[in-house]
Amino acid sequence: MIKVHPLAAAAAAATSSYVSSRRETFTIWMKSLVMQGNGCTVYNENGEIVYRIDNYDEKCSNEVDLMDLQGKVLFTIIRKNQWCFRRWVGDRCNDLNLNTEKLQFQVRKNFRNILKGDLSCQVIIIGCDTIDQASCYTIKSLAGKSAFKITEDNGKLAAEAKRKLSSSGVLLGEDVLTLEVEPNVDHCLIMALVTVYGLIHHRL
Repeated sequence: MIKVHPLAAAAAAATSSYVSSRRETFTIWMKSLVMQGNGCTVYNENGEIVYRIDNYDEKCSNEVDLMDLQGKVLFTIIRKNQWCFRRWVGDRCNDLNLNTEKLQFQVRKNFRNILKGDLSCQVIIIGCDTIDQASCYTIKSLAGKSAFKITEDNGKLAAEAKRKLSSSGVLLGEDVLTLEVEPNVDHCLIMALVTVYGLIHHRL
């Protein structure tokens, strides 16, 4: 399980293109658009590419950029090693014209619980001094190799990913997922968290 402590104000300040009043469905294909590259490609309900990750190095690179179709970097995610501990830092680019300070999150594994069989990670969102109410999300693996869900601290679902079904009901491979994002949730931030989840589980 992964604990996420984001900013309630961040989602409200995001541009309308990243927050919708209705549930949105995306298709995540764990393949890069670059031949022989690593990464993933994300399509919206109309089959248009909206996000992509092109990792030109080997899997689990120390630095990964979440981009839109045109290659504009939306989040930069960096893996940092400190002694035997590892953390992931995600920086949101300021050119999204948000009304808050630069959004950043940090991910650390909870080493105290590893011995108990709990592989959770703590994700803390920082970079804003105007937090009226901090929210808490949890990313929890579901049955199967790829499925997971993101819930708020009160148990309300924010997003869920699972293996995609074709129009004829055929279950596709482990590298093709359906991601459903609930209304009024910043799906750019959700995709950044999905990226970290993929790095942690060696999918990217």
